[in-house]
Amino acid sequence: MSTFRTHRRSARLALATATATAITMAAALTGPVSQAASVGSGAASPGAAGLGDPIFPLDGNGGYEVSRYTLDFDWQAPKTPFEASTTIKATATQALSRFNLDFAGNTLHTVTVDGQSADAVREGDELVITPANALARGKAFTVKVTYTADPTQIRHRDDAIEDYGWIPTPDGTVLYPQPNGAKMIFPSNDHPSRRAPITFHITTPAGLSAVANGKLTGRTEQADGRVRWTYDSEQPVAAQLAQLAIGKFTFVDSTGPHGLPIRDVVPDDLVAPTEQYRKLTADHIAWLEERLGPYPFNRYGLLVGDTDLGVALETNTISLIPKADLLGDRVSAERNLVHELTHQWTGDSIGIKTWSDLWLSEGHARYYERLYSESHGGDSFEATMKTAYANHDQWRHDYGAPAEPTEPNLFKRMRYDGSTLVLYALREQVGQETFGKIERAWVTKYRGKTASTQDFVDLASKVAGEDLEGFLHPWLYGATTPPMPGHPDWVVNPVQS
Repeated sequence: MSTFRTHRRSARLALATATATAITMAAALTGPVSQAASVGSGAASPGAAGLGDPIFPLDGNGGYEVSRYTLDFDWQAPKTPFEASTTIKATATQALSRFNLDFAGNTLHTVTVDGQSADAVREGDELVITPANALARGKAFTVKVTYTADPTQIRHRDDAIEDYGWIPTPDGTVLYPQPNGAKMIFPSNDHPSRRAPITFHITTPAGLSAVANGKLTGRTEQADGRVRWTYDSEQPVAAQLAQLAIGKFTFVDSTGPHGLPIRDVVPDDLVAPTEQYRKLTADHIAWLEERLGPYPFNRYGLLVGDTDLGVALETNTISLIPKADLLGDRVSAERNLVHELTHQWTGDSIGIKTWSDLWLSEGHARYYERLYSESHGGDSFEATMKTAYANHDQWRHDYGAPAEPTEPNLFKRMRYDGSTLVLYALREQVGQETFGKIERAWVTKYRGKTASTQDFVDLASKVAGEDLEGFLHPWLYGATTPPMPGHPDWVVNPVQS
């Protein structure tokens, strides 16, 4: 996600209180059952109601791994409920007496497990499912949930995200699931470390188009005039990076480096006004490939959002770009475009293991955004880092250290320029050549995988041939900002309460 606007709101929330509340809820949902079913050689027990992430303890679910989602959406009209179903293929990682899905709002109809009716109870944002028969560890099973989807569901955060969930457009919708809004759209294992391929079946009225992550594999006109669109994400997707948009779109096809298919999806009346900046994508990909290696997916494109949404989003293979980002000056437009494109390497291909690792995703995206912008009419990279350095103690005080965010401050300034400063400091410490080797090794080793802050520190140390733990730990976790290598004159401003 890219943002360099002034944030309009601020929030203060005690993390300890939120965590304690979530742990209490998790205990209630995952406490012992009176008569645990026996499966094989062990007793079945409930899967965890959450993964225990320090930021969102109840996001994600334990006891199973998803291998594929299939979404069937019978879209009707903007802000109009419609019939939907989600089919989940999964494998039990323990003997399960019951398990949870993250699922918020929407009107629940039926739940089946392997074709048999299952008991299902709503507990806040959790859907607690008890199958007719306990599931043995290692068993592959299929869950189907039918429901009436509510495309008016939007939630709000007081950080850069602001509104997320279903984002309305004049004739349809786009999705903004980050950070944990996918549960408003489909039942899922909604945590960035849990990724699976998605098949989308979207039926629209005549005259409307649908787009989703990945490849269009089918378009069928039905007898009643409606059109069924099928997309395959091709590669695993974190629920927070799923995209599904509906509207009066023009599909603009072009080719990137090495024959890479590029397809922009643009509201009809915005095709010409946005062309100037959209056609830069191939050059942006080539520039990033020189620094990060081959583009990690099979295709790419821009989804232009006909909406007042304030921020863009790096949804897999098709970045959501609000129209305002493409109708202003070129420097600002390219900053956002390069930022979201960088995320395809860092954030999408390389997923984060916990939300505390978000600095790796946003810091890298901002780093290459700033680096590109410097040589294409933007501000001096060094000057912006000097300014960030001056403010870093204040950001640590207000928003937490780069790798120690709190929930209300997750998408605040520290995760952007504040995290880029960590990468800049590392570059100044090891030198440009070694830093470049670290970056290439990072995107190569963890391509298609999830990785943590410690993984990055360990890899950087290995590539540099020196233990960088002692250098990076204060930058990532310390209460105060360390000296900047090579810049003894840089000064940190005093913290203002």
